[in-house]
Amino acid sequence: MVAVPLQAVQFPHSPLITFVLGLIAVIALLVWLDLPPFIGLIMSAFFVGIVNSIFVADFSSADAAGQVATAFGDGMAGIGIPILMAAIIGKGMLESGAAQRIVRGFQNVLGKSNSDVALLGSSSFLAVPVFFDSVFYLMAPLARSMRARLGRDYTLFIVVVGTGAAAAHVFIPPTPGPLAVADQIGSDLGMTIIIGVITAIPAAGITGLVYGRWINKRLDIPLRDTMATSTEELQEVADRPTSSLPGIFESFAPILLAVVLIGASTAVNAFQEVIPALESVQPYTNFIGDKNVALTIAALAAAYTFYRFSEMTRDEWSDELTEALKSGGNIAAITAAGGSFGALLAASGIGNYLADALQEVGIGLIITAWLIAAIVRIAQGSATAAMLTAAGIMAPLTGQLSVHPAYLVMAIGAGGNIFSWFNDSGFWLVSEIGGLTTRETLQTWTVLTTLISVTGLITVLVVSTVFPLV
Repeated sequence: MVAVPLQAVQFPHSPLITFVLGLIAVIALLVWLDLPPFIGLIMSAFFVGIVNSIFVADFSSADAAGQVATAFGDGMAGIGIPILMAAIIGKGMLESGAAQRIVRGFQNVLGKSNSDVALLGSSSFLAVPVFFDSVFYLMAPLARSMRARLGRDYTLFIVVVGTGAAAAHVFIPPTPGPLAVADQIGSDLGMTIIIGVITAIPAAGITGLVYGRWINKRLDIPLRDTMATSTEELQEVADRPTSSLPGIFESFAPILLAVVLIGASTAVNAFQEVIPALESVQPYTNFIGDKNVALTIAALAAAYTFYRFSEMTRDEWSDELTEALKSGGNIAAITAAGGSFGALLAASGIGNYLADALQEVGIGLIITAWLIAAIVRIAQGSATAAMLTAAGIMAPLTGQLSVHPAYLVMAIGAGGNIFSWFNDSGFWLVSEIGGLTTRETLQTWTVLTTLISVTGLITVLVVSTVFPLV
């Protein structure tokens, strides 16, 4: 009897089968069996790979193992150094009192009752020149310090920090996602930025402040040990007098360094064609503005302040930084595993399958673009991949638009932001750095990404009807 290789057997193929089976697997391992996130996600990725070897042509069982490892490696290449440096930034800012000093500065200016507004505005502003993940690394210590200072409202603070960063990430160039979509669609940058701000403001306000305050009354997320900093250490810092904390400029230094360095690279890359003289400095700004380098420099600043405002010996200080790196390594592994699971789902062809199906639906271009981006995002996890997929499909159709192309860019951005869940590395980043359980992350992060998406679409439909700008 001749053995037939599994992948040689012919089966009717629909990527939806892979998606549904992958969904069942990840829920079974993470929710029902309650396995550690890294183990559950990697096992789910291997399982999806095996399913792909059955249904996808030119995809063998050997490919399943190799592609999981490759996707995990690609994820670590993208977030490994930043997360490790973010662990040092968080440790340094929290335990030196720098984050607490910034929190008190916000409260002095806006009052304790407006702490959520301060965090929302800060995260929104920072996310314009900086990737979402970098913003969350920098803002999470402030949210934790704000909770330690006030003794309440951590749910609200996590929601507003996540909302501000996520809204800017998908709507406002020169953030890379909307910038790339605008280029594919052929929308001029200036008008895209203006429409992006108009779209982001109500999305961030309704999601961050209205939903944030609503869920905060119903869900009390405690402050947990994370990023190698215990709740007791946070509370001890929160009780210190302001005179024993770092100065306001030194406290802000890690954030300012990261934003200025990354922002300089973004600005030079965006405007060097308009200002040719910038081409000479571009290699240098690209180096120092690379998130790996910029966050390393910011981490050094945070670590130095931590050393200055602690009573540790050099060896004790070094040991504390090592503990932070251990914590960061676990977070990086979980985040990359989530990306690996999403990549194996994408390898099934689910994105193109759903996008092609939606093209045949007879609805308006704005809603079609939103739906394509939304369904691809839910299926494969990556907001940027969903946005670029939708942009590639919609670009040839822009001549049929009765409104400015910038509105199409915003609809794609809104769709690409919807329903971040287990296959999105950002979901695990928020969960692990914020110290949230999986259920709490679904109740906060997943819901807020969906609200931003729906609110953004509604804003685009209303504003484009009143001001078509054509």
